[in-house]
Formats: sequence, structure tokens, C-alpha cells
Amino acid sequence: MVAAAVRADPADLPDGIDDSKRVAPARRDALDERLRASPGVDVGVAAIEPAEIDDPETDMNTLTVAAQARAVLDLLASTDSSSADSSSADPSIELPQPLRLLVDAGDVSEDRFGRRVREALEEALSRETSRDDSPSVSVTARHGADADSPLVGAASIVAKVERDRRIEAIDDRFPEYDGVGSGYPSDPTTAAFLEAYVDDTGDVPDCARRSWRTCERLLAAHEQSGLEEF
Repeated sequence: MVAAAVRADPADLPDGIDDSKRVAPARRDALDERLRASPGVDVGVAAIEPAEIDDPETDMNTLTVAAQARAVLDLLASTDSSSADSSSADPSIELPQPLRLLVDAGDVSEDRFGRRVREALEEALSRETSRDDSPSVSVTARHGADADSPLVGAASIVAKVERDRRIEAIDDRFPEYDGVGSGYPSDPTTAAFLEAYVDDTGDVPDCARRSWRTCERLLAAHEQSGLEEF
């Protein structure tokens, strides 16, 4: 899971920003490059790795909240690092006051999702900043924000391009297979890769979520096959 945060004057954003699902791949790549290169645009990215997703003590809503908060934290840390005196010995984040966020709601309840992102970010900022006072954070969560807000749309494009890059890197790790596909369980190429990998090794690769129903089914089938052969 990949999340991104973008901070900018909307006037500084390139034309063509939209929900990443409605932008062609080549166009997404071009927009991502322009966003990252623009001096008036700050970008942060965070990823939730498969092992964390598979943790039985958590759930997808909580991880989505964490990803959003970590992306904002990465943006603030990157901005502070790039603007700070390189001789400074204090790497802590200096938080602009107040910090107002608009996020795409990852929960049926917009209010609940916004509150949880705010609480997660406040907790993280309390640990990371050098401020003595409590950080002032305001979060508005809205369904469809990536389609109707250029800033949230820009963040969705950055997140999608980053995820695609990570999938390409995973694909490069397994040249002996016919591609890993998009990484989504509904993708036949991804399912075929996982099935072939389990057949060859008896386990799923470390890039896969073991808690996926697809992976659970393949592992159970492989184990049953081994028992029948025995």
C-alpha cells in the first residue's frame, strides 16, 4: 500500500491533474515527474509493506490511516531537510502552524477517518518535532477528494506512480516467471505468478500478502497436494 501527500498552491500544479484512476499511465508518469521537479510543490510518500498488512493485530482501515499520516510526515521531513542549514545538528521537523489537511476518506465515515488521521499525525508529530506545545492539526476527509481536489488528485498520482515503480522492481526480481502483473489479486497474471511460485517453492514470495485469500488458497492447495503425494 502506497500513500502520498502534496503541498502546493493549486496554481502551481500542472494541467491535467485528476484522480489517478482516470489518468493514462504515460500521463501519470509525466505529471509525477513535473510535480517532483517543481520548486513550488512539496511531495511526501509512505508505504505499508506486506508484513505489516499481514499482522493479525491490525486492519486495513488502521493501515490506511497510518499510511496517510506517514506520507504527511515524510513531506514535512523532506521539506525541512531541504530548507534547513546543512550544518544544523538538529534534524527534527519544525511544524508550520496551523497544519490543515484534506484527505480522501478511506472509511465509510468521513468524520471518523479524518479524526483518526489527525490523531495519528498528532501522535507522530509529538514524537518527531522539537516543539514544546501541541501541534495544531486540522484534517478534513472527503469521499472522492482525489477527483474534485487538484491537490488530493496530485497526491493520488504520485502514490500510483510510486506503486507502479515498486511493482516493476518486484517484477525484475523474478525474471524466470512470465511477469508478476499489477500485484492486485484480481489480476490473472498476478494469480498465475503466485501459483507458479508456490508450486516451485512451497511458499509465497515476501512481496505478497500472506493474508490474501488467493495466497491462503494456494498455500492450502499446495499443502494438500503434498499430503496426497505422501
